[in-house]
Amino acid sequence: MAVPEFHALETPRLRFRRFTIADLPAFLAYRNDLEIARYQSWEHTTEPEARAFIVEQLHARLGTPGSWFQFAIALKSTDALIGDCMLHVRDDDPRQGEIGYTLARDQQGQGYATEAIRAVLAYAFETLSLHRVIATVDCRNAPSFRLLERVGMRREGHFLQHAWYKGEWCDEYLYAMLRSEWREGER
Repeated sequence: MAVPEFHALETPRLRFRRFTIADLPAFLAYRNDLEIARYQSWEHTTEPEARAFIVEQLHARLGTPGSWFQFAIALKSTDALIGDCMLHVRDDDPRQGEIGYTLARDQQGQGYATEAIRAVLAYAFETLSLHRVIATVDCRNAPSFRLLERVGMRREGHFLQHAWYKGEWCDEYLYAMLRSEWREGER
């Protein structure tokens, strides 16, 4: 199936677009917030790393098997960057994908992450026609796994000492949703 070129998605309060160099200060601010990085694979991001990431994402093609595409999440009213949401389409089975997300600390608790994940799941299932989408989350990150449950994803697994982050082994939960479950939830 041919995937249309990605330009932007919109929800009532958010705009999902490609990153721009103008996003660099906001991107660096939340990527270097220790509390935000606590359950992420990264600890900090340098300015050269952030610039390289933004340039790479300017040329990324959403829906390409094996690739990771990062949506810039911006407030619709101001276009200010408040976070990002990742969508990965598996190389070995392009009918399946994975999502991830990061939101600036001062933007949390306002429902933006719920709105963002629903929009990306809608794109994954309706535009890309994915069959299944997963997400993994550190078991200690209760706000994140509650978010996945709120959008209708179901917990499928509990992996013990599954990932090495910040000098220690951590447990992770696996969440998933099928396209049929998405459709059922949208009725």
